[in-house]
Amino acid sequence: MPAVNDLIRSVGGDPETYDGRLVAQMIQTALKLFPDGHDTGQIKLITTALKEMRHAYRVFNKYRGIPKITIFGSARTPPLHPDYIAAREFSKAMAAEKWMAITGAGGGIMKAGHEGPQREASFGLSIRLPFETTANEVIEGDPKLINFRYFFTRKLMFMTHADAVAVFPGGFGTQDELFECLTLVQTGKSNIIPIVLVEGAGGEYWRHWHENLLRSLQCCGWISPEDTAFYHIAKDEQDAVEHVLKFYRIFHSSRYVGDTLVLRLQRSLAPAEIELLNSKFAGLIKVGRIEASGALEGERDHLDLPRIAFIHTRNQFALVRRLIDQINDFGL
Repeated sequence: MPAVNDLIRSVGGDPETYDGRLVAQMIQTALKLFPDGHDTGQIKLITTALKEMRHAYRVFNKYRGIPKITIFGSARTPPLHPDYIAAREFSKAMAAEKWMAITGAGGGIMKAGHEGPQREASFGLSIRLPFETTANEVIEGDPKLINFRYFFTRKLMFMTHADAVAVFPGGFGTQDELFECLTLVQTGKSNIIPIVLVEGAGGEYWRHWHENLLRSLQCCGWISPEDTAFYHIAKDEQDAVEHVLKFYRIFHSSRYVGDTLVLRLQRSLAPAEIELLNSKFAGLIKVGRIEASGALEGERDHLDLPRIAFIHTRNQFALVRRLIDQINDFGL
């Protein structure tokens, strides 16, 4: 559509590039809403969701390259509760390691997650609810406070920008957020990241949660035994910090190039280390072997980092998590 290409050029874009073609598809999809016969409510939802995502990405894009941890937990946790104190101390410790915190903008654990790093290192993702209309005083008025109408766009931003997730005790919303994280990494729809379950001194919330998971899900075959590798129940907030940091001790990031899973690393692996990975994790390999690699054609990020790569079966993502743990254990 020449008119669409002209629109892209009018705002400084190039319709011949890959990004330009994607924007053209977006515009064409919007125009098809008329002949498709969508009603006003549907058009309004699509428009609002797109605007929310664009604005949120624009805010987060200013802080690329800075590691971020998403913090979930109850809005009802009072300031003197052990969980509140643990969340504040955990987020403060992560900020000391140069991490930024992403959490909701309300009270309870969300406010504690902002008190630790303070507003300079915090993002607040607010949801419009009839009983929760204002942001907490730590993040209120900050340009990193982002307001959402829809839970699904808000949850997308919690996960899209997270290099780790910390979950504190909470109710329906907290459990929804936690299980969405677990589902995304279990199915390969999200990068594997550390998910730490944390609570204050003397708490038994996560022990009961884990026991119920084993009793109600694992024993019935609804999840695999290895799926418990996706989360770590921390002994305390310092243990949670150490677990997150260890995940990035040698491992850096991952991506797929076609069916090839590429793991970028902070250092090269020795031949004996790669041989051990091939021996222990052969079930992940569709064909061939795990090999040391440079950046593959099609990669754009972190081109200077060493890599290992292999053709992945595209399942058993919990075993991929175990592989990452093994890499991070090398040299200890």
